[in-house]
Amino acid sequence: MNQQRSSRDASDVGDGLASSLLRVGGLQERGELRRDVPTGWFHCAELLEHPELFTEWRERLEKWLLHNHGAAPERTAASYVMSWYLHVPAYVGALLLHHERRVPSLKPEQLAFGLGDDRPHPEGMAVLGDSFYCLPTDPGSARPEATVVADERALAGVLRAQFVAHATRFVRAYAPSSRLGRRMLWAAATDALDNSLWWAGRQGGTPDAEGAGVADAALVLDDRYRPLTSASTLRMAVDADGHRAWERRRESCCFSYLLPGEAECEECPRVCSR
Repeated sequence: MNQQRSSRDASDVGDGLASSLLRVGGLQERGELRRDVPTGWFHCAELLEHPELFTEWRERLEKWLLHNHGAAPERTAASYVMSWYLHVPAYVGALLLHHERRVPSLKPEQLAFGLGDDRPHPEGMAVLGDSFYCLPTDPGSARPEATVVADERALAGVLRAQFVAHATRFVRAYAPSSRLGRRMLWAAATDALDNSLWWAGRQGGTPDAEGAGVADAALVLDDRYRPLTSASTLRMAVDADGHRAWERRRESCCFSYLLPGEAECEECPRVCSR
């Protein structure tokens, strides 16, 4: 690559964020990653500016829980919506970092998502802006919408900072109506980022791809960055049969154990040693 390429040359290449979204979207086995906002989708900024929309979302989820589980505990519904919302900026950022070594704007004004027709969780996500952060060797680094950072550690810091800024606005909007403490909300944010980085690699379907996702998580969450509640908790574990596999300890509780016949998850912080 010619690093002296002009902005005009970069425009001719056409390797902007739209190209990244097309490439990454084509790799995904579940959901969508797109630029437009279909009818019925939520703009993240709209939800944060009108928190009553979260109440409507929880009510829709409670109906689903009641139909499928026979009960709809308030804390369970509040926790599911909390985790599902935070998954959106975390997953978008993790996918583009993992596959493209780019970080898009994760501002609420630049993201949208759609819920599934049955289970009301995010099934599609949209990135609405064109700006992105990238490395000096990126094919689109000369484009006017690109901001070049020094290296991968700096790029990881951009992703972390962008996600934390978005999560800060979410915590402020969601805490008053959810009855979940702020420590729980930030624990869920930590889970969303750590798990999304891992999952972006795991979706590759090979041990090497999963290992690359684990490495991304270690890069972005190499330490505890307050108000996040921990560094990455991913670790290699060996089961009773001697099989090695990656696992992570959750920081937050999903309260699924409140549903009839359900128990705490094995990785739940209520039962997992820290």
